[in-house]
Amino acid sequence: MKSNSLPNGFPANQAAWEALIADAPGEDRAPTPEEEAAWSDSFVSHSLTELQHELAERRKKRRTRGPNRAPTKERVTLRLSPEVTQFFKNGGRGWQTRVDNILREWVKTHAA
Repeated sequence: MKSNSLPNGFPANQAAWEALIADAPGEDRAPTPEEEAAWSDSFVSHSLTELQHELAERRKKRRTRGPNRAPTKERVTLRLSPEVTQFFKNGGRGWQTRVDNILREWVKTHAA
């Protein structure tokens, strides 16, 4: 396709684009006088500070685990040899869970 040619159906100039946008439904067109009047009669129900506080509270709630969930695992840094990590990573997703399961089995068999 040449750089100066447009695909079929694309407006060829600025006026054609503006006419297309004006006829389109949704937020891309200019509001009608009736829509403008409806917006001018609207009101704001919350201040920005109230909305930010509400959003922060919702984020906190979303991050917490429910009471019936299993306890979370402990985040640690563990140095393993490259051969060990490559072996588990070759198994695909969930390699850290597989390492955890193997270590738990080892703990069960060696607990005194």
